[in-house]
Amino acid sequence: MKVKQLIALSILLLLVHLNVSAQPKPLSQQMAATVMEMWKDSFSLGAGKPAKWSYDQGVILKGFEGIWKKTGDPLYFNYIQKSMDFYVDDNGNIKGYRPTEYNIDHVNNGKILLLLYRVTGKEKYWKAATKLRDQLRSHPRTSEGGFWHKEVYPSQMWLDGLYMGTPFYAEYAYLSKEDTAFNDIAKQFILMEKHARDPKTGLLYHGWDESKQQKWANKETGTSPNFWGRSLGWYAMALVDVLDYMPAQHPQRKELIAILNRLSEALVKVQDPKTGTWYQVVDKRDFKGNYPEASATSMFVYALAKGTRKGYLPIKFIDVARKGYKGITQIFIKADTANQTANLMGTVMVSGLGGNPYRDGSVEYYLREPVIVNDPKGMGAFILAANEMEMQSTFPVGKGKVVLLDNFFNNETKKDATGNIISWHYTWDEMANGGFSLLGNIFEQHGATTATLKNAPTASNLSKAAVFIIVDPDSQKETPQPNYMNAKYADVLYKYVQNGGVLALFTNDSSNTELKNFNILADKFGLRFNYDGKNMVQNNQFEQGLVNIPANHSIFKTAKKVFIKELSTLQVKKPATAVLTKDGDNIIAVAKVGKGTVFAVGDPWLYNEYIDGRKLPLEYENYKASVDLVKWLLQNAKK
Repeated sequence: MKVKQLIALSILLLLVHLNVSAQPKPLSQQMAATVMEMWKDSFSLGAGKPAKWSYDQGVILKGFEGIWKKTGDPLYFNYIQKSMDFYVDDNGNIKGYRPTEYNIDHVNNGKILLLLYRVTGKEKYWKAATKLRDQLRSHPRTSEGGFWHKEVYPSQMWLDGLYMGTPFYAEYAYLSKEDTAFNDIAKQFILMEKHARDPKTGLLYHGWDESKQQKWANKETGTSPNFWGRSLGWYAMALVDVLDYMPAQHPQRKELIAILNRLSEALVKVQDPKTGTWYQVVDKRDFKGNYPEASATSMFVYALAKGTRKGYLPIKFIDVARKGYKGITQIFIKADTANQTANLMGTVMVSGLGGNPYRDGSVEYYLREPVIVNDPKGMGAFILAANEMEMQSTFPVGKGKVVLLDNFFNNETKKDATGNIISWHYTWDEMANGGFSLLGNIFEQHGATTATLKNAPTASNLSKAAVFIIVDPDSQKETPQPNYMNAKYADVLYKYVQNGGVLALFTNDSSNTELKNFNILADKFGLRFNYDGKNMVQNNQFEQGLVNIPANHSIFKTAKKVFIKELSTLQVKKPATAVLTKDGDNIIAVAKVGKGTVFAVGDPWLYNEYIDGRKLPLEYENYKASVDLVKWLLQNAKK
């Protein structure tokens, strides 16, 4: 190559590099970078102050969880774990936590402990979470069973407390199968609305005093006098987060969704039409000194966007969320493009009721509390909102489509930490290494709904599935009485594909799955899983599992270097075609039959262990491959 050509090539490569480097990170990640710079090692709310077990940190770390699930970047999970390990010892004791203080704020971080337990399996996190659950068992309550906000605030329920206690309570109850706890959880929201809702505006007052003894309490209703933005934000976020775990058939689930809808309608009426933001005292925009407030606006955007995504709210509310998010980015966000960080302006530091000095809940009181830059509650709420809004561009890919995961042919069970028998290994719900929770998250990020099929496939129970996934069919080694594939089931699945369904088959190497019967199905599509095991990997010699993806691949548009270990190879004949090979072996194949499509690979492959970034070196692009495959599966679904 001539010198001039070398110079031209060097300049071109430099320009490409500069262009890539210049691409700004999403705002969620820019704000997270600011967080990690401010709180490198521990969480202190002021210079020179010791680190403290604080609900603020839990809000931030919940936002980090969302970024991790969207990127597969271990940076975010590791920060979460490091942050909690500062407080939690090997016996599950929590530094600085005193259960008999009966402060419901201290329960909020339990959600992060449950995440760590579900991902790592370390019992110290479960033990620590159980201490917080035990606080709720004896936490003081109103005469109707509503949690006091704190023991030092007797007989009082605050909107804030619903976020601090109930999402954790719901997830813990879900994991420990405390079904009756959901009655108590629903009660908290119903009581709060019953006593704090203003029938004229539909808004909820910040607090309610059952005794009506507080100076701030209305002597007839017991409510505080005003509608504080962030308190309403806590309540709205609590609703959409609790619904993640509320059983589908619970008689009060519909009531919680109705409460969310009533609140959302009320919030629309007090949104600033000019900026899209919400004010510190939400219904008094014209009051002298009132101002747009960042944390409340972020919380409302999060709740409205997530509520719409989950189907709890009508689609019209996403436009309200978009308007609010635009206001946030224009008014509150100050980005440092050089350092890829962002600062959040305009968050009120704190607002409460009672105490010493006494807080009377007046408009004047709320407006004199200090407003600061980079308040952790606001930063956490913004990251949550940004996570939701950054998904908006990918939703159309799978909007309205259901992705169904088999739990009939793959039906392994085990005892969990509570002694309950649970399904495990390649399930949507499982966050540990062997789960499919991250893959499920990617489907949801692309607008699809995930569901599980526990029964044998039929035309009826497959009728709404755009994609049906079967992973690692059981052998007797895995399940005493496995459900084997047979000609009847294979015919049902063949017709499902003919009619436009997408069938994804992920088996395993022959020593770890059942292939003889499963090939009855594969044969119908010109596929056969071989009784072999290729890409065997010793210890952490990851290069042994390397598979390079050629340029302009039909499925994997962004991933170029992936890891697949210990797989069964494929025999391929028409109508199937091999789409990825290594050393002459067929690794991945595709078949087109009728209106539908079949995808086949001889390994579970895209389970958490190999896409969550915690084990594989970052040079392997399995997370990117997951995103590529999800898009391809959804785009090929004709149902």
